[in-house]
Amino acid sequence: MPDTDADAVPHAGFVTRPVDRWRHGQSVHANDCVAEEVPLAMVYNGTSFAVMMATPHDLEDFALGFSLSEGLIDTPAQLLQVQVRTLLEGIELAIRVAEDTPVAQPGRARERLLPGRSGCGICGTRDLEQAVRQPAAVDAGRTFAPDALEQALAQLQTRQPMNAATGAVHAAAWADHSGQIVLVREDVGRHNALDKLIGAMRHRDIDPNDGMALVTSRASYEMVTKAASAGVTLLAAISAPTALAIELARSAGVTLIGFARPGTHNVYTHPHRLLSATRQELT
Repeated sequence: MPDTDADAVPHAGFVTRPVDRWRHGQSVHANDCVAEEVPLAMVYNGTSFAVMMATPHDLEDFALGFSLSEGLIDTPAQLLQVQVRTLLEGIELAIRVAEDTPVAQPGRARERLLPGRSGCGICGTRDLEQAVRQPAAVDAGRTFAPDALEQALAQLQTRQPMNAATGAVHAAAWADHSGQIVLVREDVGRHNALDKLIGAMRHRDIDPNDGMALVTSRASYEMVTKAASAGVTLLAAISAPTALAIELARSAGVTLIGFARPGTHNVYTHPHRLLSATRQELT
């Protein structure tokens, strides 16, 4: 695990602000929990790469996951150090990487020209080939019983403390083959939440072939690309997929599930990994 700045200030991910709550024509003055959203500058070896809007929590996981899913490094070992610096304008992640990494190569830094907004996965991307990256094919992975997904979905509802407090953040979760949730990461940005989860998985040497990822958002193509780049073989989203996400999942070998709710889900690609009740009885 990379070194971290000893002066970094931990964040809860949300703050309280005064609010007047109106109910049935009457107001009550109270304090409300609201999600934090701050500019997060990504600086690699002293060179600015991007400014993301993110929740200032689990930032070391985010630094690793973002670096891997964006193709800026090839392996976790190439990320040498992360320093979290709290500034007046926001937070700077001073990231030191090995000199042989893609982001450290002269002329290949691919600095983004615009801030990365919390709902945007490609803000500031300069070229079309950077916007839609074809992920490599994932491994065969394993199969899952339908009740594994059901168990993971049921647990996820109780494993989102930031969203429970604010109602304003996304979550990305990792569940093992039995449906037991192992990790959850939250952020105002759905891409950020998934990057944090990927970073947390790599920090803990979790095998992406032995479980599934769940996201509390739509399954856009960026989410599929990030999941596939991490080796995730099954991605379940509580909302809809896009057409491009389906095509990328199909070509990368990822099982893509949308509208994952208690008792119902749609399998859009590679359904062989999620056994039907009939198949489960026959195996």
